[in-house]
Amino acid sequence: MRAARRLHSASGRRKAGRFLAEGPQAVREALEVPGIVVEVFSTPQARSLTLRRQGAPVLEVTDRVLAAVAETSSPQGVVAVCRDVTVPLQSLLAATPRLVVVLAEVRDPGNAGTIIRTADAAGAGGVVLTTASVDPLGGKCVRSTSGSLFHLPVTVEAPPTALDELRAAGMRVLAADGAGPVDLRQAQTQGLLAGPTAWVVGNEARGLAESYLSRCDAAVAVPLYGRAESLNVSVAAALCLYASASAQRSVPAP
Repeated sequence: MRAARRLHSASGRRKAGRFLAEGPQAVREALEVPGIVVEVFSTPQARSLTLRRQGAPVLEVTDRVLAAVAETSSPQGVVAVCRDVTVPLQSLLAATPRLVVVLAEVRDPGNAGTIIRTADAAGAGGVVLTTASVDPLGGKCVRSTSGSLFHLPVTVEAPPTALDELRAAGMRVLAADGAGPVDLRQAQTQGLLAGPTAWVVGNEARGLAESYLSRCDAAVAVPLYGRAESLNVSVAAALCLYASASAQRSVPAP
């Protein structure tokens, strides 16, 4: 229990190389990946949700004990201690992904987790978070992914040279930027989205810094047809990812 509680902090997670997955959905998805789950804390009522898989022990505990281990105030009966699932960027690129999203200094864990979930749904080959972004293994971020954290490669990479590595791997690097000279509709009609693409989305308040924009091949704006000043970063990322996913599926893969 004490070891699990240390995983509530980023420093504790880094030191242990482990993190917590909380709730039936996240734990089920974690258990599907061999070697990820170290142990599971489960109340008797949730026992049926946590069958012994991949050799991970299930520790039956009371509601009070689970509340002490969990990060939320109302845990859903089960918490898993998992090994770090992040991978090096070169490992992500070795699979030759056709669609990647880069989170450049995205700080809100709900936004980051939602983008990871959306990237998974759009069939992306990976997610890259810069080191100035939120920890993808933090509790709120993990919960926001709804299990998608265990479905696709997630990398934490020093900024902004990761963009250079993505381009060297043959990807077109596009900035999702409200001031971009090309809008998303034009990018689709001009064929900018059909090839391997890495979308870069920026900080919730400041957007993308020049150090990122200067390394992108083009800046693309999501058009705003109403009176809203801007879009939430996770919504903008979703629109860009699905535009690319649609464009890539309209032409044969090389």
